[in-house]
Amino acid sequence: MARSTESIREKAVEDAENAGGAKGGLTGTDEDFGGTEARLKLEKKLLGKLDLRMSILIVIYILNFIDRNNASAARLRGFEADLKLEGTQFATVLSILYVGYILMQIPSNMLLNYIGKPSLYLPISMMVWGIISCLTGVATNFVGALLTRFFLGFVEAAFFPGALFLISKWYTRKELGLRTAVLSCGNMISSAFGSLIASGILDGMQGKLGHSAWRWLFFIEGALTIFVAFCAIFILPDFPSTSWRWLSAEEVLLAERRMAEDVGVGDEGETENGGQLRSLISTITDWKVWWLTFALISMLISFSFNAYFPTLAATLGYNRSVTLLLCAPPWVFATIVTFVVCRHSDVKQDRFWHITVPMIFGLVGFIIAISTSHIAARYVSLFLMAASCSALSVILAWISNSFPRPPSKRAIALAVVNAFSQLGNVAGAYVWPSTWGPSYKNSYAICIAANGLSIIMCYIFKKHLEALNKRHEKKESEDGLPQGFRYIS
Repeated sequence: MARSTESIREKAVEDAENAGGAKGGLTGTDEDFGGTEARLKLEKKLLGKLDLRMSILIVIYILNFIDRNNASAARLRGFEADLKLEGTQFATVLSILYVGYILMQIPSNMLLNYIGKPSLYLPISMMVWGIISCLTGVATNFVGALLTRFFLGFVEAAFFPGALFLISKWYTRKELGLRTAVLSCGNMISSAFGSLIASGILDGMQGKLGHSAWRWLFFIEGALTIFVAFCAIFILPDFPSTSWRWLSAEEVLLAERRMAEDVGVGDEGETENGGQLRSLISTITDWKVWWLTFALISMLISFSFNAYFPTLAATLGYNRSVTLLLCAPPWVFATIVTFVVCRHSDVKQDRFWHITVPMIFGLVGFIIAISTSHIAARYVSLFLMAASCSALSVILAWISNSFPRPPSKRAIALAVVNAFSQLGNVAGAYVWPSTWGPSYKNSYAICIAANGLSIIMCYIFKKHLEALNKRHEKKESEDGLPQGFRYIS
């Protein structure tokens, strides 16, 4: 029989204190949970509870991207004209968001790892960015829009790297790819249904209470963000060691044990025992962090069409309402592709090929868009381009897999890569000037080059991880040790 709740709690506390917590939850056997079969049942129950709570992250990410990208939809209904934007000012309004985004991500994840309360930290950040999004609707000139967009990025920076770190604290390497994919699907769902929501608001709210429809777009979507943030406070989990409120003592012990077994050391002690500066130095001096960062910068430049998707759909020649509606199907398709690709990536324990194949789909889409002005062909190219974004979900899971411990370094590595890679979005904002339209051949050529460079860098990283795995295997063979940790390549 499984032990009593009291004895399980005592065991969890004892494990957490063992060796300063560095190996908390690592010691013990399945008998702590009543045997292997009982553990499997308990693990299934734990994952069910966890997945249910984590699902709120998808809703948050949808709103995160809607609030980030609604300026592109507003552009179709007078945003530029009302604010008297000229030349590259609209591109600057888009790109300035990522400046704030870059500045805040690393300190934000370090703070999240230190305080250990994502159930408060992430929703409060969300409330603040919802308020700032509403304020964008009262901007009257370029400077006003610039300031609100900068601070929007500054506060939004807390969410995505924080969410990636949160799920990496709960799920094993074999589970991480699928969960990262489901989270990242929020990006694509927002691109699909954000356009539908924007279409409804922009068509129905023009002149209401004396405000332009594009202002209502920011007001309504910002208010929705604030409401969901309030609900998230009561739904989001904290880290395993601080989740006694909604898990039994036995489930807490199992959650910690799973993560300890996955990487061979415990998580919590390394999280709670200082060492933030040491982890920061270790992270920024690790060349793998910067290699992945530049690979992701190149990838994001090739995905720069995302921010201009309504503009590209408008080249098909339909009116504004139809254009926004046409934006939805490619992203619905991309969401399905992302789920399938990431699930298969987990099953096969492969990252590189599950990044490369979608990127090749994107290359084909770019080439079609350059080669023809045929409406059907260009619309198909939008599907292929959108589907290529599934590679982003896989590479994000790859980052977590490539820096498994200590957890403080994993948190900082996720923030560093995600933060500095946003330089790709800053540069990408200037890849699609209206003077290059409606063919945008130069823009597509830049995307093709960036796409190819990203694939090459990922291949080199794959070969490096394979070399590390062979080195581990050789050492284990020489020392007569059982097989230990292996990188996923």
